[in-house]
Amino acid sequence: MAFFLWATGAVLQLLFTLSILSSWMFHTHYDIKHANPAWFIPVVGNLFVPIGGARFASPELGWFFFSIGIVFWLVLMIIIFYRVFFHEPVPPRLQPTLFILLAPPAVGFIAYGVLVPELDTLARLLYYFALFIALLLGANAPRFVRGGFFISSWAYSFPLAAITIASFSMAQRSGLSFFLGLAGALLAVATTVIGLLAVKTVDAARRNAICVPE
Repeated sequence: MAFFLWATGAVLQLLFTLSILSSWMFHTHYDIKHANPAWFIPVVGNLFVPIGGARFASPELGWFFFSIGIVFWLVLMIIIFYRVFFHEPVPPRLQPTLFILLAPPAVGFIAYGVLVPELDTLARLLYYFALFIALLLGANAPRFVRGGFFISSWAYSFPLAAITIASFSMAQRSGLSFFLGLAGALLAVATTVIGLLAVKTVDAARRNAICVPE
């Protein structure tokens, strides 16, 4: 049953990626101002396939999906940074999606660790870039707090969980206690943020303030 669920998910992920990329290649309506970090989700989702399939499939299949996710992460990252550097700021309602910048390198590090257990150069590059993005976002935390709560604020949750898991993996693979302490601190932050998001979501629903048209 586990293999069937994983195989079904892998096929659906591949079909979803093909569909999304086809729509981007042959579009008639996308503009640079439409680009935002949420665009990572369809293609970088391929990085989850080798994580889940480590026990079920050939490593070559894992490398296939890993390659799709990593290469398109690099492509989309350039597009997203170009958009935020040289065009109008991301609208306030979408600013929480900037945390999605953290997810691809963190998940990529976890996926790469499944394929290559050794802590090599690429593994370190992925982890430390994810850590830098976490520092960059953390340095701008007051901006996100002042921005208020939107349903898009749930974009904080998964990337924080991803860098937390990546840090626990880094601690295990490096044997350094520093990363274990860092992972514990990130776990506390992620737990607090998710708890606050749940409370604010319930409060917003009570006030009928969710998914209100602008």
